[in-house]
Amino acid sequence: MTDSYWLSEPAEQLPRVTCGGPVDVVVIGGGVTGCSCALTLAEAGLRVRLYEARRVASGASGRNGGFALRGLAISYPAARERFGSTAAEALWRFTERSLDRMETLAGDALRRVGSLRLADDEELAAVRAEYEALRGDGLSAEWVDELGSPLAATFRGAILHPGDGSLQPARWVRRLAARAAEAGVEIAEETRIESLEDLEAEHVVIATDGYTHGLLAELDRAIKPIRGQVIVTEPLAETLYPRPHYARHGFDYWQQTPDRRLVLGGRRDRSLETEFTNEESITEPIQAELETFAAELIGEEPRIEHRWPGIFGTTEDELPLVGRLPGRDRVWVSAGYSGHGNVLGLGCGELVAQAILGSPAPELQYFDPARVLYDEAV
Repeated sequence: MTDSYWLSEPAEQLPRVTCGGPVDVVVIGGGVTGCSCALTLAEAGLRVRLYEARRVASGASGRNGGFALRGLAISYPAARERFGSTAAEALWRFTERSLDRMETLAGDALRRVGSLRLADDEELAAVRAEYEALRGDGLSAEWVDELGSPLAATFRGAILHPGDGSLQPARWVRRLAARAAEAGVEIAEETRIESLEDLEAEHVVIATDGYTHGLLAELDRAIKPIRGQVIVTEPLAETLYPRPHYARHGFDYWQQTPDRRLVLGGRRDRSLETEFTNEESITEPIQAELETFAAELIGEEPRIEHRWPGIFGTTEDELPLVGRLPGRDRVWVSAGYSGHGNVLGLGCGELVAQAILGSPAPELQYFDPARVLYDEAV
């Protein structure tokens, strides 16, 4: 089946809300970011309309590997080098608070089981250095030396991030959307926005991550779409991987669901030139790589029951664009998470909402779109 395992779960009907006429804020995108932003704005009393081209969670929010990780796409040592230790720690704490917030909203869609970042020979020194940096700044992390079979044949150690989680992402975002609707957000599904010009609102928020292409030329240049491919096996006889695992700079990632299915994604580095695309389709070379890797992790060839693609957005510096767009006073963006959108999407959606409400948080400065965009009118 070439569909997302997460999206195959039946969805409850969203509460029907009709605002009528102009609204205070239009949000484009019915994923985690858009729903988070809309919920925060509606709870503050603003009139909000959210547009989704397909259905809620149908983009990357329902097509990822189900990881709920703290941090950014760049490593913690890279963040320290770029921003300094104080700011890097503050950003990691921001994502930890977002995870805690997710836990209060997600119910059984989130399990705080921790995650393992695995290190092979090539990555061992860098991963160990990241562990030391995290511990040095007072952030929770544990070093794992004994990995057991079959991981020990390839990996030399791992960081256990105890606060991370395993997510049923479509269930989570659908619940977030329902909360937004209950707070008064009008959610218009199957409504694609082709132009911002005719939107009647004081503010417009673009929350489409890798599906942003075509709305604004400057965002098309700054946010590049990447395709990720995922497979899900039949239920296995036992639980081998009870928490999210990731390795090889994030090019491999996997976990098991509560019913023991193996969810496995990545391997796009085997064909990078074809995976820099917004074409939502699977390819035989990557799928074959994933199947081979699944057999290695399990010890035998499993039956694959679901396989699918998803598109996420990345930026040149691997930091999201979050805030007001230069030269466009009413237009805001929160996108370009570089594969870390499950948690960052929740937190950054709230950051944009808080800024619109007149209370910008300090974390917003590190994601300012002005660092890569410019006012084309100048």
